Amino acid sequence: MNLYSINCGHFKLDGGAMFGVVPKSIWNKLNAADENNMCSWALRSWLIEDAGKLILVDCGMGNKQSEKFFGHYYLHGDDNLDKSLAAYGFHRNDITDVFLTHLHFDHCGGAIERDGEKLVPAFKNAVYWSNREHWKWATEPNAREKASFLKENILPIQESGQLRFVEKKTHEFGKLESAPFFNDFDIRFANGHTDAMMLPQIKYKGKTIVYMADLLPSYAHVPLPYVMGYDTRPLITMTEKEQFLNEALENDYILFFEHDAAHECCTLQQTEKGIRPKEFFKLSEI
Repeated sequence: MNLYSINCGHFKLDGGAMFGVVPKSIWNKLNAADENNMCSWALRSWLIEDAGKLILVDCGMGNKQSEKFFGHYYLHGDDNLDKSLAAYGFHRNDITDVFLTHLHFDHCGGAIERDGEKLVPAFKNAVYWSNREHWKWATEPNAREKASFLKENILPIQESGQLRFVEKKTHEFGKLESAPFFNDFDIRFANGHTDAMMLPQIKYKGKTIVYMADLLPSYAHVPLPYVMGYDTRPLITMTEKEQFLNEALENDYILFFEHDAAHECCTLQQTEKGIRPKEFFKLSEI
């Protein structure tokens, strides 16, 4: 297996929304805000090359939205998905599977592109993976998440015939369940941020690495109270975080951050303040 970090660019979100009840006087030391209270965040994906498969985990927000839309989220930087794929000798047409942790626009927007007036899969040779529970949640959105579940990112996947669902048992809120997906690739399910979000967990070079998606969007979200204002069930998030962090510490997992603008990976340690990051490093350094 080969595992690559794919940078799909950077964007900005309101710092208060990203850190919930934590005061700005504290979180601003972790990710400093600009004059508009916006912090910079990464759009970082995984590319897994294994047994004839090329699996892309999440794909950023893409570029098909309007200028007004991007004016809200300040997409910036020189990196993009195609440039990052090319750095490893790949093209989007080489992708066999697109695994979507969840269907918020910053995770799946790049899945669909414009072809003239049509909306078509950006990865024409790939199978797209979600799960039935989250798909229903996203296509019948609640008022809180409606602005994040954009139909132009989601419905064309199903219309293309390229959509498949992973199987999972009925979940118990607050408990991180898991299911196998492919070879050394397992899925953990989390329900605090949104319903039935999927976290890839793989065995790689003798280590267990977990793609944290929006359970822990950055290293700064490791402390239990640091929960995003976007989360639909913040108390469930805290329970899921506590369960996961204890397991990860005990088993020396590596955490891979999708949105941390400064850090790709970290390990954990026990401190007098609780579980905290220990060492930071790039995926390529494993």
